[in-house]
Amino acid sequence: MGDNGGPPLDEPPPHEPEWGKGEINRYFEWRTAHRRAWRKPPAIALRREERAEALGLTYEEYTLELLERGRHPQPEDVAGIKAKRAERRRSGGVVGQSLKGMRLK
Repeated sequence: MGDNGGPPLDEPPPHEPEWGKGEINRYFEWRTAHRRAWRKPPAIALRREERAEALGLTYEEYTLELLERGRHPQPEDVAGIKAKRAERRRSGGVVGQSLKGMRLK
């Protein structure tokens, strides 16, 4: 009939750690690899930024293509990269922003 203020009858969902149900070491290995891939010396970051601007791309788009394909994007690749922007924006992926004015470590 009514609620007597007792504890809920349903079991609370089990706690799932940040790394999911897999092995913990795999999570930290991937996290470390991801950080290493995006962290570059300032000279490399600035050179990529210049090349990206020359192609009309953002630093993140340029670097993402470099990491995914294993080669520097060329002018003929730009149309395909720009076509992916809307899809990336919807999925919450890398859309990009300029590094200009940012302090590089």
